[in-house]
Amino acid sequence: MDTGPRERRDGSPATVPALPRWLVPRPRLTDRLSWGTCGPLTVIVGPVGAGKTALAVEWAHTGRSPGPVAWVTCDGRDEQPDMFWSRVAGALRAAGADVPPFVAASGGPPSVAGPVSGPAARRAPVVLVLDDFRTEPGSPTAEGVLGLLKQSAPALRLVVLARRDPPLHLHRFRLSGELTELRTRDLAFDDRETAALLAQHGVELAKPVVGALRERADGWAAGLRLAAMSMEKQPSPEKFVAQFAGDDEAVVSYLVEEVLDVQPVGMRRLLLTTSVLEQMNAELATELAGEEAGSHFAALVRENSFLQPTGHGWYRCHRMFADVLRMRLRHETPALVPELHRRAAAWLGDHGLLADAVRHWSAAGDHRRADRLIVHRLAIGQVLGLTGDRLPDGLVRRPEAGAADGPESTLVSAAAALAQGDDRVCADSLAGAGRLVGELPADEEDRSTRCRLTHAVIRMARDRSRAPEAARSAAAEAESLCPRLTRATLAAHPEIPALALAIRGHGQLRDGSLRAASVSLTAGLKAACAAGNGVLRRDCLVDLALLETLRGRFRAAGEFVTHACQPPLPAWTPTDRSRSSLHVVRAWTGLARGEPAQARREIGHARAVLRHAPDPFVAEICTLVAGLTEAAEQGGPSAACIGDVLAGCRLPAELLRTMEPGCTAVLGPSGGPRTRVLARPEPPLVAPHPVERLSTREREVLGRLAQMMTTEEIAADLYLSVNTVKTHLKSVYRKLAVTRRSAAVRRARELDLL
Repeated sequence: MDTGPRERRDGSPATVPALPRWLVPRPRLTDRLSWGTCGPLTVIVGPVGAGKTALAVEWAHTGRSPGPVAWVTCDGRDEQPDMFWSRVAGALRAAGADVPPFVAASGGPPSVAGPVSGPAARRAPVVLVLDDFRTEPGSPTAEGVLGLLKQSAPALRLVVLARRDPPLHLHRFRLSGELTELRTRDLAFDDRETAALLAQHGVELAKPVVGALRERADGWAAGLRLAAMSMEKQPSPEKFVAQFAGDDEAVVSYLVEEVLDVQPVGMRRLLLTTSVLEQMNAELATELAGEEAGSHFAALVRENSFLQPTGHGWYRCHRMFADVLRMRLRHETPALVPELHRRAAAWLGDHGLLADAVRHWSAAGDHRRADRLIVHRLAIGQVLGLTGDRLPDGLVRRPEAGAADGPESTLVSAAAALAQGDDRVCADSLAGAGRLVGELPADEEDRSTRCRLTHAVIRMARDRSRAPEAARSAAAEAESLCPRLTRATLAAHPEIPALALAIRGHGQLRDGSLRAASVSLTAGLKAACAAGNGVLRRDCLVDLALLETLRGRFRAAGEFVTHACQPPLPAWTPTDRSRSSLHVVRAWTGLARGEPAQARREIGHARAVLRHAPDPFVAEICTLVAGLTEAAEQGGPSAACIGDVLAGCRLPAELLRTMEPGCTAVLGPSGGPRTRVLARPEPPLVAPHPVERLSTREREVLGRLAQMMTTEEIAADLYLSVNTVKTHLKSVYRKLAVTRRSAAVRRARELDLL
């Protein structure tokens, strides 16, 4: 905490405060201070109780200062220039500098020429520490300190401790590399420091509990100290930590007295009304607090270090201070709280921040508006986990919705139940939603379309694994509804076409329509990548692998399988139906490598999965591969073996004709295993043209291109910038004489570059 002995304020010589007994050593920060004082300016900015003074005192007593330390504790906002400069001169003299008396110009800032002669003449620089420096921008004191710093360099080093950015033109020093900054995030205690603080009060906690306490307090030194003092009297410190928050009496008293009650009326109103928000920007703050209070937002950001930037003009309040503000808001104006949540929800919804909007509608008790927003935004995929940014279960977990709640609430109830594995509630809610959607007025066509599409998406997600035909029907309905929406709306929800295409391609593959299945599955794979859906992406890869196996393209099939089994794609679970396809592909490619024993093992794995998740199509292929494996092991005339195997197969005749070359490829002339099917390059579809050699990095990019990774994903995976990846892609396209991703991958396979 920012407490400790203070030097005298009557102009008499000042010294560094004594080292407090309760101080927690923080060498990671004192090292940064020592490094910072090698330059002209160091600032330590943090809220009240962040430990700014304690840190500076600890550093001053380490003996690692480049010269003597002059310490001045300021008088805050009421700083009088003459008294301030008198204390500065006294501190410099106490540090051993030869400083003549100050001469203050009448009515203006005091002259700063006096102290320059002393420090400038010294070999070792003087470090001047200004504690609790709160002077206003453009004030005589601020301008005088800037002048002192400029005129005394390099013999004077300045360390400023403040609750907000000091008005010392920090950007200029930052650009020139002459500024060292320690801010609220730096001052936050880590777990080791938290444990050391607790030990001072005789409190010992397990490491996870220490971490939980530190996280609850946001590493705030004062909050941790107050918690430690309270725990001294607690019979169960662990239980105290579980309940410790901003409503703790000691924390509330401290923050209300030190921070909240000293704010001007407009600033206080702004702090209280925006406390319902997790994050805020100027426009949202004004929406909640009103124009008059909102006009203080810039000053709030500038002056309150409990408000931390999160980027792009957004800020979040310190967790414990936010708790205190919310409690005061509930006590002072309880009726205002729901209205603030409604205003926040409406603004956030209008600006596309769905999860935050839903959270505020729920906090306002208006679940119907939250559910209607989810359906209107076609965000049911975020409830079902079809996207990378899933809505938290706590935001959509509702009691079973009734007819009075409307079709949107019933649909969200169905999706939430499906996500939680409650099939009964899901089925009942879907049935109810279907009736309610059918009763919507004719003039609400857009609402009806979105509700029907949401209904179809839930059915696709529910039936994809257990009822493929029902899933195909739902996918067909979804695809018929999509043209009624704008292209931009659909582009914002790639999970919907990804799911529909994956289901359609899955069915086309089983119908024997390999060309159509290839188109659907490739498009579904791309959409799944855009949606961040690892499960759909993996399943599309497995279906494509099975498809290539049926065509006899074993190398391509092996590549698809490899990609499907690599992170960041999810691992298979025992209930994943696609595991049977995976094992069948591995069995057939193993046989193509001349490894019938490996093929038999994979056939066994496939049959084990099929017993729990039946798939007649994969079961037939599994039987066929088992027959090929037996023929390969026994030998005999190749044509007779293949004819016997295919004769009992119940797959479509057209598909069997497509599969026959692949069956032939895995057996030699005598019916034995043809061991070099995968050892030789497969004949390309077209004669390979000469190609310029790809660099190692270009091959890496090309390999990830074949995995259907987006440009952003490739950049993240290879630790490159997006622009660098784009440059490599252009080079790959040029060298392969293609213009599109799909063509590059196809050409690379033809040339055996992958």
